[in-house]
Amino acid sequence: MIVSPSLLSADFGNLNKDLEMINSSEADWLHIDIMDGVFVPNISFGFPVLKFVQKVCKKPLDVHLMIVEPQKFIEEVKACGAEIMNVHYEACTHLDRVVQQIKAAGMKAGVTLNPATPVCMLRDIVSELDLVLLMSVNPGFGGQKFIHNTLNKVKELRKLIEETGSKALIEVDGGVNAETGAMLRDAGADVLVAGNYVFKSENPTSAISLLRNL
Repeated sequence: MIVSPSLLSADFGNLNKDLEMINSSEADWLHIDIMDGVFVPNISFGFPVLKFVQKVCKKPLDVHLMIVEPQKFIEEVKACGAEIMNVHYEACTHLDRVVQQIKAAGMKAGVTLNPATPVCMLRDIVSELDLVLLMSVNPGFGGQKFIHNTLNKVKELRKLIEETGSKALIEVDGGVNAETGAMLRDAGADVLVAGNYVFKSENPTSAISLLRNL
């Protein structure tokens, strides 16, 4: 299982310490949520923080833009060292164009679905994607309860990927812990994003290792 700890739950008063923990852990990626207070009801952090993270973190950056008009910031995201740029289906009027622009910038393209957005909306583009992120909570805040219907969506998405010959990975974000992680693995998920479960743990590296070895 690929594990992408969510920076949103890190200690921003001692960010360097948490990033060094990520570097020494079995984490595969680092998940970075950028929020604008418009698309989601919260504001997280912007490119100055992302540039700092790039300097310290040795893991690939998995950047998730929870913002309106994410296409305006493709070059900035790339300049901050992102390997993956994830945009919301709900935020992109011309999704195919945005996906192609992300790829042209040299990043892997991901598309995120909110809990109420059906998987079938990706049928015509899933073959172009490197990653599909399913939100298992309503986006905007950490520490929310896992939405169990996500398991059905993972199964449905796995079927769609197989039908279309897509190579997209299935990533899930929200309420992920050892219990829900095991259920998501069984449903067909490839990547787990975990915030509080990792950073609020007494032993974050062990929490990451447990998820990775599910």
